[in-house]
Amino acid sequence: MKKETKNKSVIVTGASKGIGKYIVEQLLSSGYFVYGCARSNIDLNHKNYLHHQVDITNEREIVDMFKSIRNDSNPPLYGMINNAGIASMNHCMLMPSKTVKNIFEVNFNGTFICSREASKIMKNYKVGRIINFSTIAVPMFLDGESVYAASKSAIETFSKSFAKEVSRFGITVNIIGPNPIKTDLIKNVKNEKLENIIQQQTIKRFGTFEDIMNVVNFYLDKNSDMITGQKIYLGGL
Repeated sequence: MKKETKNKSVIVTGASKGIGKYIVEQLLSSGYFVYGCARSNIDLNHKNYLHHQVDITNEREIVDMFKSIRNDSNPPLYGMINNAGIASMNHCMLMPSKTVKNIFEVNFNGTFICSREASKIMKNYKVGRIINFSTIAVPMFLDGESVYAASKSAIETFSKSFAKEVSRFGITVNIIGPNPIKTDLIKNVKNEKLENIIQQQTIKRFGTFEDIMNVVNFYLDKNSDMITGQKIYLGGL
């Protein structure tokens, strides 16, 4: 794989921990040049890694990051992985509108702006892979996750339409919907609720970082140029 990836760059949002950091490390080991993006820094020293400390809710900071990427001398931008996301598991009747706005700012608006700016660079090379994160909470209509699921549902709808808009530039846009994975995102969710979700899946286990990376690699592959506007939910529903 290194022969195919050594002249390609990928951006990963939410790169400082959890799934994002794992994806960064795996991409580096595969030979990609990787740009990381997160509010905090990352404990990673690699010659093919460049970190941007950016607030994903700040459009100006995101646009400035992409200007920097466009003007540097690293390999051409090939992949955009919109992993950054937040959740607030709460009953709708108890959900402050400020929290709703913040969830959509991070999950949907951040994904939209990064996808928009990445595609502006990718179109110059007539190839690109945009991967957006959703969740199985969308098709499962889980109680207590209505706002989180709504923000991810918006990402799914956007991704399918955006895939058509950028297809003429050789850019694909696809979606991955993880099942419960043991990260900070679900650390405050009761075990009983998590087990109930697992039992509703066809494959009755927690997802892993490796499961995520398997789908990411599939979407990034140069031979996946006929795969666009698609979504894969882990675990089977």
